[in-house]
Amino acid sequence: MSDVVIVGAGPCGISVAIELQREGFEPFIIEKGCLVNSVYHFPLNMIFFSSTDKLEIGGIPFTSVNEKPTRNEALAYFRAVVKHYQLNIHTYEKVVEIAKDDAGFLVKTEKRGNHFQYPAKAVILATGYYDNPHFMQVPGEKLPHVHHYFYDSHPHANQETVVIGGGNSAIDVALDLYRTGAKVTMVYRKQAFDQSVKPWIRPLIESAIEKKRIDMYWESEVVEILPDGVVIKPKDGEKMILPADTVFAMTGYRPDVTFVEQLGGEISSDTGAPVCSEAMETTVPGLYLAGVIAAGHDSSKIFIENGRYHGRLIAKDLKKKNKLEIR
Repeated sequence: MSDVVIVGAGPCGISVAIELQREGFEPFIIEKGCLVNSVYHFPLNMIFFSSTDKLEIGGIPFTSVNEKPTRNEALAYFRAVVKHYQLNIHTYEKVVEIAKDDAGFLVKTEKRGNHFQYPAKAVILATGYYDNPHFMQVPGEKLPHVHHYFYDSHPHANQETVVIGGGNSAIDVALDLYRTGAKVTMVYRKQAFDQSVKPWIRPLIESAIEKKRIDMYWESEVVEILPDGVVIKPKDGEKMILPADTVFAMTGYRPDVTFVEQLGGEISSDTGAPVCSEAMETTVPGLYLAGVIAAGHDSSKIFIENGRYHGRLIAKDLKKKNKLEIR
């Protein structure tokens, strides 16, 4: 049977593999990090926005002792799903190139200095977006004390910390740092938090700001990051420097569509998303997308809850094409 290669072993990539397996295909997944690498790199104490039933894949029940699951519970669940279906996953192997010819695709990878090639009649990109921070493009952003990811608040106790952003991630980071004893200042370019902020978190952050437990600078742009401070420009004020031992730039992430572009796939100039069919096939025959990589600029519209259904669409489409006879 023809090969199907899935790039990315996140929840959506795993879901695709399960659906393909059910249709009789023998897919395998290539993942540059560990299993569900993005989930592993979520903050240590993270609690999911979604309830367990909305994270389930492959028909395997997901149970939690809480109303919403923790990061560790999710990691255990996805390990159990992979074990149940005995999925073929190559972890810590990075895809460096995808070439296309008349026979299909050639997926080229690298692992520990060794290079491999896998022929495939179809390729599914399920690489998510968490590996690609949205950089502010300001001087000092690459200094070692500036982070676009947050893991644990403990190392930052009693430090001056600046959190840039006003979304769910920025708010979670600010509250976690405050509870650990950090001196927290938030900087946000808008005049209020977005409506997408989790309803049970909003009153907590608003109360902390009102009571001056967390300092807040609304409608302020970050101009520069210094070794010991952040230069900001309020909308109606002069530039000022906020002291900062550590800076968390929680400014969002973006999908990487490089492989789609290199293969000649069409990208929407309006949304930044690859043009796809209803079955998630790009304009490159045989190249499919699963999960948030299909979202373009608005990465908030696709997540595990709805991205997990892409696998069913892809599997049905490939089966309909007579066992991967790519046109």
